Amino acid sequence: MDLAPDLGCTSRAGLNWLLHRAAQKLGAVSQDAAVRHGITTRGQIVLTALVSEEFQRTQLALGHALGVDKTTLTAELDRLERAGLIMRKPDPNDRRVRVPVITEQGRTVQREVEKLHVEVEREFTAELGPEEARTLRVLLERLIASGHGPDHGSCM
Repeated sequence: MDLAPDLGCTSRAGLNWLLHRAAQKLGAVSQDAAVRHGITTRGQIVLTALVSEEFQRTQLALGHALGVDKTTLTAELDRLERAGLIMRKPDPNDRRVRVPVITEQGRTVQREVEKLHVEVEREFTAELGPEEARTLRVLLERLIASGHGPDHGSCM
């Protein structure tokens, strides 16, 4: 089975390369979908985390939940705030601490980008049958949940 055109990669046999290359291809198209709404895939991950929150959490807690360092998260929150998609409010328990809160505009953008990402994923897996696409997802979830390798890592 011939995989992709020559991309200058030295090895195509390993699972690491296959997963990485698939993630690159899907990530590039997902990024293009997010950019259509003026955000990045990272921004979409932050907005999705904020929209799904049952309670508000501090920037530090959000960064921990997403597995991302303070500097990276702060830069992304700055971009989202400048775009009017989030605002940072003082924590009522400690006014030195900020709590990012999604705005209505942010909720709208998050929904629209989520719809695009679902479509991107559908197109990306179009050459698979429905059962194959479901199996791929189930197998990847199992590999991620397995006891092999670290349980931490960035969502971004």
